[in-house]
Formats: sequence, structure tokens, C-alpha cells
Amino acid sequence: MRKIDEIMAFNEQFVANKAYEEIERNYPDKKIVIVTCMDARLTELLPKAMDLRDGDAKIIKNAGAIITSPFGNIMRSILVALYELNAHEIFIIGHLNCGMTGIDPETVVEHMLERGVPEQTIHTLRHSGVSLNRWLTGFDSVRESVENSVDIVRNHPLLPPNTPIHGLIIDPLTGELEKVIDGYRYLESIG
Repeated sequence: MRKIDEIMAFNEQFVANKAYEEIERNYPDKKIVIVTCMDARLTELLPKAMDLRDGDAKIIKNAGAIITSPFGNIMRSILVALYELNAHEIFIIGHLNCGMTGIDPETVVEHMLERGVPEQTIHTLRHSGVSLNRWLTGFDSVRESVENSVDIVRNHPLLPPNTPIHGLIIDPLTGELEKVIDGYRYLESIG
């Protein structure tokens, strides 16, 4: 059976059995927005390690928890969470042993070619001003990546003043959190 068919069959039973009634839904208590990695190990672990319940946080995921553009989709989502969805603090959470550590953009492009992307498409993109190497790059240090992402958010011209922006690293096996940047301490130091 194809994955979409498996999911749809399960969903039909989920709804028919009213399994949704078993899900605890709460009003947000913590009022935070989290940017973290899409690593599947964090799906259940991260909320439990942070004592988050359904509704406590707006969780935005991407490869590596990397914020590269101050006017990209991730930053837009952060701003919407702050201005429209009642979030008050931001957590950038990278993790140990991330697949984006040391990722080689040229290897990613090779894999694209192997999976059927035409060489002409890669050539056209490269000669149209698209830097695939910059766009597909990872990082050498998760700590530096978290620090860079916090810095991009912290310096955004549309960020509400005095918004705490924290940087953390989580161990994807144990859930242990390491504080890299304390957003409260930073605000105290500048204010």
C-alpha cells in the first residue's frame, strides 16, 4: 500500500473512532515560538523535554533550525507568532549530531542529479545568480549556528522591542538542554 493510502485509511478510522477526543487541548500557557530542526527524533522528545503541552508553543521546523534570511519564511512565521498568535518569547533550538553539520552542498547537488534533476536546470540556476552552495550549506558548529540565528532574529527591524530570544542545544537522545544564549540576560545587558 502506498504511504498516502495508508495515512488516509488510518485517518478515516481515527475520525470514525473519535480518537481526536483523547487529545488534550489547552490554552497556551507558555506563549513561546520555537525554531528547531525537522529531525524526527525531536518530534516527541523536544516538547516533553521542555514540559510543553499542546498549544504552549508555535513550533517552526526546518533543516538544522537555521535562519538564513531576515525576510524569509521562518522570520515571517516568527513575526506572525509574536504579533498575531500571542507568543512573547523566541527559542532557537539546534541539536547535537545534526545532519546539517558539515553538509556539502556539492554532494547534495550530485544527489539531485542522481535522482533525476536535469544538469541543465542546475546550470541555469547557477548562471541566474542562485548560489546553490550558499542555499544548501549547513554549518560546522551547531553552537555557532544557533548564535547566528539568534543574531538574525535579534537584529530584525520589525521585532518587538524587549523580546527575549534564547538559544539552546538539545541532545536528541536524552533531551538534555544546554543554554547557549539567555535572552533575559542579553536584554538586561543592553538595557
